[in-house]
Amino acid sequence: MQIDFNKGEGLVPVIVQDVQSLEVLMLGYMNQEALDITNREKRVTFFSRSKNRLWTKGEESGNVLEVQHIYADCDKDTILILAKPAGPTCHTGSRSCFETPFNQNFLFQLESIVADRYEHPVEGSYVNSLHKKGINRIAQKVGEEGVETVVAALNQTQDDLINEASDLLFHLVVLLREKNLSLKDLALNLEQRHK
Repeated sequence: MQIDFNKGEGLVPVIVQDVQSLEVLMLGYMNQEALDITNREKRVTFFSRSKNRLWTKGEESGNVLEVQHIYADCDKDTILILAKPAGPTCHTGSRSCFETPFNQNFLFQLESIVADRYEHPVEGSYVNSLHKKGINRIAQKVGEEGVETVVAALNQTQDDLINEASDLLFHLVVLLREKNLSLKDLALNLEQRHK
């Protein structure tokens, strides 16, 4: 990847997004050396303008940003990194350096939580109890929640509909994980249908 470091006197802005939720986590700067280290170690390393040195995100806190994908913009003077955060990104302890009112892509974060339950079972976890019961029970729950969503839409309050639709989406995410599929698979399919 060729980046034009000359425009910014050796530095380019770097936008970091959560690979799962696509939430913007932070903005930093890189020089060529920081980009080389980031590519090699697969952990985001910046050039700190205030410290005048390289620093790897999370070098003190342990909240590193594990690189999943790196992209350059059309002018080759800005970098976008999709990363998997190992804890809060902001030094304040927040998930993002930007104070947004809510995580608009929580469905992707939910998908990540469900996947984590599959990989690291937790005693008493509802996801793990569904997984143990198998595909038939999970599919049945999706069907039940689908019917309850329809009933809420036709005969109940808006809050009831939101609650039932949330239950439906939750169980659908579990069903997709059980079948080794993801929300990304659905999004790609919907995008293809739209064309």
